[in-house]
Amino acid sequence: MATKRRKLPPRMLERRRRLKSGKVWVGYYYDGRDEEGKRKELPLGTDLNEALRKWAEFECRPAPVDTGLMQHIFERYEREVIPNKAPRTQQDNSLSLRQLRPVFDSAPIDSITPQHIAKYRDKRSAKVRANREISLFSHVFNMAREWGYTAKENPVRGVRKNKETPRDYYAEQDVWDAVYAVASEELQDAMDLAYLTGQRPADVLKMKETDIRNGALEVRQNKTRAKLRILLNAEDGSRTQLGQLLDRIRRRPRKVYSLVLLSTASGYPLNRWTLRARWDAAREVAIEAALKAGTPDALDLARRIRQFQFRDIRPRAASDIDSLEQASDLLGHTDKQITETVYRRVGKKVMPTK
Repeated sequence: MATKRRKLPPRMLERRRRLKSGKVWVGYYYDGRDEEGKRKELPLGTDLNEALRKWAEFECRPAPVDTGLMQHIFERYEREVIPNKAPRTQQDNSLSLRQLRPVFDSAPIDSITPQHIAKYRDKRSAKVRANREISLFSHVFNMAREWGYTAKENPVRGVRKNKETPRDYYAEQDVWDAVYAVASEELQDAMDLAYLTGQRPADVLKMKETDIRNGALEVRQNKTRAKLRILLNAEDGSRTQLGQLLDRIRRRPRKVYSLVLLSTASGYPLNRWTLRARWDAAREVAIEAALKAGTPDALDLARRIRQFQFRDIRPRAASDIDSLEQASDLLGHTDKQITETVYRRVGKKVMPTK
């Protein structure tokens, strides 16, 4: 074990040890004293930036300014927080940090003001993405407060976001029928399962036979971790359409057995890539069929089919349920306002004056 003091503040030690793997382990210690006054090396950790901050606490000094740079906070967030999120969220956070870090890396955390956040918002050409990035920055800042990097109020607080217009496309029955008619068997299963459960594509793809228990399909959503039990039998004991769908899928013989409910004709689990390929293929065939008809109605149908995305099935499900409360429950929302403003894409049914 070697000891180095070079480039370190007084009473801070660096220890190095070569591991069996050949890698060099580096740790930092404070050259302190125990309660009896005897010399004792107090561990500061393996991250130099964090070690310097702990050293400052032992010395009763302000932490060095460089240790409060956003660069170090972003790095710690990437290291400790992002890995605990869902895979899709990890990817989205990484994309956001790719935009945030070149702008804020060199800034001391205490120097960032709401004006800086507003300027970042206005400079970004991708307005919706800017909102996501600012939201992530807010969470990073809150974590920095918990970690002790700052006691300042979050600079994102009170800064308005760019106005967003929620997607309002609704897949009408003729669009659904056109795509469904030319879809492969596994794509039809996926469309039906997504519609009848009202779940996100990723949650639909991971559904397994083992999720069917006690007369319900049990769902744990990736994004919110919400738990749902979607019933397979009606109150009168008859099978719901979802129950009938699952019976149909489970009775179907497969060349390769899999617990996943959605699989290809060969029996292999359907994933996001095979789903996308089959969706694009079916949609193109449906568009070509409509274009061949050549009538104004058919051309309008082709235009609407082209806009249809698999993710629009979830809002279609929410829109087709008369009760807002039931729609919100099925989608796993705790706030009915989200269901109402984002997912219900048809007008409320009303009677005329007379």
